[in-house]
This record gives sequence, structure tokens and C-alpha cells, in this order.
Amino acid sequence: MRDARLSSYKRRHVRRALPSGPRYARAVTIRTTRIAIIAIAVCVVCLVTSGVLYVTSSTAAVVLTPSRPTSVSHSPTAAPVVGEVGAVGTTLATVLLASLPVKPALTMAGYNRTRDFGTAWLDEDRNGCDTRNDILRRDLTDPIGPGVCKVLTGILVSPYTGQTINFVRGAKTSSLVQIDHLVALGDAWETGAQSLTQQRRLRLANDPLELMAVDGRSNDEKSDKDASEWLPSDASFDCVYVARQISVKVTYSLWVTRAEHDAMERVLAHCGAITGTSSLLAQR
Repeated sequence: MRDARLSSYKRRHVRRALPSGPRYARAVTIRTTRIAIIAIAVCVVCLVTSGVLYVTSSTAAVVLTPSRPTSVSHSPTAAPVVGEVGAVGTTLATVLLASLPVKPALTMAGYNRTRDFGTAWLDEDRNGCDTRNDILRRDLTDPIGPGVCKVLTGILVSPYTGQTINFVRGAKTSSLVQIDHLVALGDAWETGAQSLTQQRRLRLANDPLELMAVDGRSNDEKSDKDASEWLPSDASFDCVYVARQISVKVTYSLWVTRAEHDAMERVLAHCGAITGTSSLLAQR
């Protein structure tokens, strides 16, 4: 009897410990689904967290890692800056030429070189040396002379001809090397210098931008001619010559005649991206 009751008890409890049937199957399915959802959620959270950490670390790396400096292009500017003389040196000569007014030449009546542009040669830059000796020391090779001013000897390769001249200072030899005003002062007078103040004209006549040591014969031939009337016999110097003339005219608010403009334009058509040259004296 006791064994029968014990067997009945075991059967009841085993049946409770190991449930079965449709209700039990649904419970198992629900429980399994919940576990799967929780597992998927945990994985998603892990992935998101990993992504955030990666992005954060990548961003930090970008911020903390210095980038290489980029190269800066020093190409000529497209147009001069109005009122800034220094901009001439970074502006294409063709653009500078296009900025110059084109007008007829004024009369030369009443023109006097010494009265209107001062005596030759002044010390306009106040360095203690007259302008002629400043330019000789700049343009001659191996200039020799007492002190820092007076040049007694040196060697010049004339930019107008390519000719080599052994310069020796003296009454009969000094004139073999002359200092040319690239924009002849007579031409400057005809194209706007009449309207400049006396001080501004003195500065123009003694500005190193406007001056160049050349062979005396070429300087005499050029006289007061503009680019439509005279160009260096060494054509390889035409580009520099015309670009410097344009720089002077822009710097000192002069103009060009139609013939002069067209002659300069023809020269520049073969010069590539040549720029103007700035004046240090004119900026003072």
C-alpha cells in the first residue's frame, strides 16, 4: 500500500517537473524568442558601441595628426591693386598695359629737362651717393672705386646690344657707358608727367626702376623715342625693356599713345607670363 502511494506521488511530481502539451510548447517558444531578441539587442548595442568608438578614435586621430603643409602658388595676379605700387611686381605686364590709358601725346612746347626733372644726378634715395653711381654699382660687374659711392672701373654687358664694355671713369671714356631712362623723360613729359608735382618728377627721373646702364651709342640713338619708334637691337631684351617701361608708366600714372600701346602689345605677345617690376623708391 505504501509502495502504491509512493509510486503515485512520484508520478504526480515527475509530471509537474516535466510539463508537456500545447501550453508548454507555446511557453518555450515565447521564452526562446525573448532570449533571441535579447541576444540580438546585445549584439546591436555592441556593434553600435564599437562603431562610435571607432569613429571617435578616428576623429581624434584626424584632429591630432598634423597635416602636411600645402604648397602655395605664387602665380602672377590677374590685375594690379589700385593704389598699391608694390602690386606692379606681381602683375602680368599684359594686364598692366591694359590698365594704362591710351591718349594722344601732349605738346613738348616749353619743355626743359633740367627745370622739369631736376639736374643729373641727384641723391633722391638719400643714401649718400648720386643716382648715376648707384646704377653703375648695380649694373656693372666688378665695380671698383674709392668708398661705396664713386665707381672708377667695371665691366658692362649692354642689355641693348650684348656688347661688352670695359668702363673707365674719365672725361673721354665715361660717356661710353650711360644711364638710360627707360621711359625717355621727353616721352614721359608728353604722356602725363606735366601733371605730376615737381617732387614726383624728380623721383621719376632718379628711380632705379626707370634707369639702366647701357652703351652710350644706343642711348643716343634712342633719345626721346617710345617703343613704337625704338627697340633694342638685341631683340632678346625686348620683353624686359617693354615690361619695365610699362611698370614705370603704371607706377607714375602716365599713359601710352595708340602707336606705343600697339608696339608694346606686339612685343608682349612673345614674352609669356612676364610680370612688371615694383619700385621701392616710389613707395616712400
